[in-house]
Amino acid sequence: MTNIAATPDPAPAPSSYPTGVQRGSVGNLDALRLTYGVVLGQLRSPGRIVALLLLSLTATVAGFAVGTSDSARLDQGAGVVANLGFAVVIPVVCLVFAGGAIGDLRDDKTLVYLWLRPMNRWPIVLGAALAALTMAAPITLPPVVAAAALTGVGNGLVGATIIASVVGLIAYTSIFTMMGVWLQRHIVWGLAYILIWEGFIALGGAGVAQFAMRKYTRSIINDQTGARLEGADFATSTGIIVPLLVSVAVLAIASWRLSHHDVD
Repeated sequence: MTNIAATPDPAPAPSSYPTGVQRGSVGNLDALRLTYGVVLGQLRSPGRIVALLLLSLTATVAGFAVGTSDSARLDQGAGVVANLGFAVVIPVVCLVFAGGAIGDLRDDKTLVYLWLRPMNRWPIVLGAALAALTMAAPITLPPVVAAAALTGVGNGLVGATIIASVVGLIAYTSIFTMMGVWLQRHIVWGLAYILIWEGFIALGGAGVAQFAMRKYTRSIINDQTGARLEGADFATSTGIIVPLLVSVAVLAIASWRLSHHDVD
């Protein structure tokens, strides 16, 4: 009687890379490094950098103007930093870089090459956010801090500006990275968020204002310096912790979204 060797069943093909670690998959750290390098290269556009740097320098010029006036006061200096640096410069620069970190890759069909690799999705989102933060921080932080120093109202404003700027950079970068994942026209929606939501609606009521990052950065300035800024009534600890928790949450949402929709 002839023995027939049993043929082993072929191994099942992996159904989806993001649902788990597959054999031959890219490790999380390698995926983070890969995404960071790709996105950083994509964002380093000389024209974009120059334009955003000029925008950031408007805060420095405004701080200098306050410092050279005969009636420079703490409230005026804090107002320049809060109303120009935290309300315009940092959010807009973060929008351009963070929104484009994944949004630009999707628009020019580059994202599919990362998406098809056998790796988890959260390193893609985190790597993109870190690349955007790498670009946004040196363009915004020195001019805004210089604006605080040039107002001449004291070193307390400078220290508070550094803390609030770092918090704002992390929060806005995370929020706009999520927008870049979710929305096709991320610049339009991001500007609507900055100008309409944070600029007008969030100032209309105490409850709604808690969802505006501007309230937390202003609160850090207010609490650290004693300046009288409207709608800035949180302690410094709240002004730091809440935006950082929001950052973690929105990056997690962006990672989930990237794992559950196809990329063209």
